[in-house]
Amino acid sequence: MGAAMARSLAREGHEVTVWNRTPERATAIAGEGITACGAIGDALLDADVVFTMLFDAASVLEVADEVVGALGSDAVWAQSTTVGPDGMRLIADAAGEVRDRLLDAPVLGTKQPAESGTLTVVVSGAAAARAQAQPAFDAIGARTLDVGDDLGAASGLKLAVNSWVASINAATAQAMGLAEALGLEPRLFLEAIRGAAADSAYAQAKGVVMDERSWDDPAFALDSVVKDVGLMVDAARESGFPDELLATLLAIYDRASERGYGEADMAAVRAAFDR
Repeated sequence: MGAAMARSLAREGHEVTVWNRTPERATAIAGEGITACGAIGDALLDADVVFTMLFDAASVLEVADEVVGALGSDAVWAQSTTVGPDGMRLIADAAGEVRDRLLDAPVLGTKQPAESGTLTVVVSGAAAARAQAQPAFDAIGARTLDVGDDLGAASGLKLAVNSWVASINAATAQAMGLAEALGLEPRLFLEAIRGAAADSAYAQAKGVVMDERSWDDPAFALDSVVKDVGLMVDAARESGFPDELLATLLAIYDRASERGYGEADMAAVRAAFDR
């Protein structure tokens, strides 16, 4: 995701410097307006907007001190890793004196919209910082949804949206698996709902992948869904919200991961319904 965002920024004329914990991943995208750096400080030098796109809150916190130390006096930090509200608050605490220039800025979308610069950026934080980062958001996204000043609000909305996506994906797998168990071609489920009120473009797209079991090239890895749904369960319990459906989703995705599909596309949740 970070590599695709960097390419979108460069394509729109921004000068981009990148750093990755795995140096080879940074050098792989160097060129055409993108410079790979071996240290965080070098990547942040003279930057107006700094994005962090890592795996989880722990990985962001590992580099937070270096980011804070290298962030220019007028630069904005757009934190785009999916970390949940609690994770974002921990990152905000770690930001210390640059907290007013920290944005909670997760993105909605997967591989294809990231490559084409058509993500949706969900952002919360200080209005001045949001305004400064807007040209960068315009480069990576088709639209930006502002959800206020509270750091953690955007991360909360990201979890709500991802709960919907994870649910549609798992429900599609369940319906196709049930059809097969009843002696039918699984793809008939997709034909049955096509064009009806119950249809979903997402179900159709993922359903084809499930039917073909062509999930080796992930748009969004199944283990990333496991991580995100775990954050949803934690957030629900922290807020007192009923978590039964989320806990069941987590168990289903966990089962697919345990069967060896963690690095496959999230459509591989279909394997959780194999007998």
